[in-house]
This record gives sequence, structure tokens and C-alpha cells, in this order.
Amino acid sequence: MRSRYSAFVLQDAPYLLATWHPSTRPASLELDPEQRWSGLRVLSASTGGGVFAPEGTVEFVASYHSPDGPAQVRERSRFVQDAGRWVYLGPVSEG
Repeated sequence: MRSRYSAFVLQDAPYLLATWHPSTRPASLELDPEQRWSGLRVLSASTGGGVFAPEGTVEFVASYHSPDGPAQVRERSRFVQDAGRWVYLGPVSEG
């Protein structure tokens, strides 16, 4: 989770794509160069997530500034183990 946030800060689209599960990964990723990420707060990590767990969830708030002003992204994300490493699967759907 933290490494993916750092990749957003550094505008590292190849890393973000490489750490995205193949079943949900987009073909390409365009990052907004005007967005300046300013903070990450992990609210919870649950549903497994240990070294040997097959999946886990992380709830976070990420803050950024854009030409429109300050904003936040809040998400409960699902991560799964793929070939021995954690990858982002997508947001947890509520309901």
C-alpha cells in the first residue's frame, strides 16, 4: 500500500501497473502531473494480510492538491498474493 502511494507521488505509472493484479489492471495509466500528493493515512488493515494470507484489505485516506484545490481519496482496497507478492486487486465493493 505504502509503496503504491509513493509511486503516485513519484508519478511512477510502470510501478503502479506492475503492482496491479492482471485481472483488474488497466492497459495503461495516465497520471495527472498537476496532482501533488501530500499525505497518506492508513486507517485499518484487516482480513488477513499476513505473510502467508492469500488476501487482505487496507482502508486509507490519501490527500492531494490539484489546480481545483485540496482533495482526498478514501478507499478500502483489496490486495491479493500473486506469485509470492502482494498486488492491488481493487476497491472493496460495499453491499
